Amino acid sequence: MDTKQATRLSKFLSLHLRHAPGAIGLELQEGGWVAVDELLAACAAHGQPIGRSELDELVADSDKQRFAFDATGTRIRAQQGHSVAVDLQLSPAVPPAVLYHGTAPAALPAIRREGLQKMNRHHVHLSPDEETARRVGARRGKPVILTVEAGALHAAGGVFYESGNGVWLVEAVPPQYLREE
Repeated sequence: MDTKQATRLSKFLSLHLRHAPGAIGLELQEGGWVAVDELLAACAAHGQPIGRSELDELVADSDKQRFAFDATGTRIRAQQGHSVAVDLQLSPAVPPAVLYHGTAPAALPAIRREGLQKMNRHHVHLSPDEETARRVGARRGKPVILTVEAGALHAAGGVFYESGNGVWLVEAVPPQYLREE
């Protein structure tokens, strides 16, 4: 599958596994899972036909690892980033001392006042390294990288989760736990 096709399909799957499953007739099951056969049929019925081998390739080769199969390979879900109600059944985890968040310069005034907020998602997404945060933040131009004092926030009661692709999730990050690089 070429890069352009992979990007198009990844965006289509992200939209429907994270934000609008009902738009193509899907219903997220417990844990955010959808039967692969149902997903493939829904994609085909809505103008985005994809075969099982293409889906396997997309999941395996995605640099961001947005999607995951269950242990049986018969169900798929988005790893995080949902705006629809879903419990991904992640267990709280102890984060590293620091994590990172990439953002656009225009967002900085609000972040300085209010910290990082989840907005329309379930959690704030944090990266384990600066390079990943830079890639995430670069989606909207030249990124600003924020260092998150995750260990201190955790010690103060912040609850962190690590998704299957290494993205760290937290309800919010108050401004006192942020440093601008």
